[in-house]
Amino acid sequence: MGRADPTRKRAGARKLSPALVTAVDAARGKKAVETVVLDLRRAAAFTDYFLICSGRSVRQVKAIAEAVDVALRASGLKPTLVEGYDRAEWILMDYFDFVVHIFTPDTRRFYALERLWGNAERHEFSEPDEPTEGGRRP
Repeated sequence: MGRADPTRKRAGARKLSPALVTAVDAARGKKAVETVVLDLRRAAAFTDYFLICSGRSVRQVKAIAEAVDVALRASGLKPTLVEGYDRAEWILMDYFDFVVHIFTPDTRRFYALERLWGNAERHEFSEPDEPTEGGRRP
């Protein structure tokens, strides 16, 4: 499956910022699943966007967080706050204009941020390509 165009949105919406696209690409590069961006600009929120994704394990959640951090630092961005790295069931990285939430599957279901911000515009991304039988990609 190909990646959804992160700049394509519903009618009347603006493009995602280059920094947010960089974060999405970094997360997806580490095989983040269920990647979604919530546009919170119309909500009374403390940030413009949430990037929400999941890793299949604590180790993968940490790898996704590290990839996002490295990619954004290369662009000159550092998080103002990082929470949850030690336990790594939910890592929050605050970049002021957007907040990255990286979850394990069970923790994501428990907190259900997408449901809490259900009125936000959603930008969904296709799943990373999965290896086929024998470890090869189609």
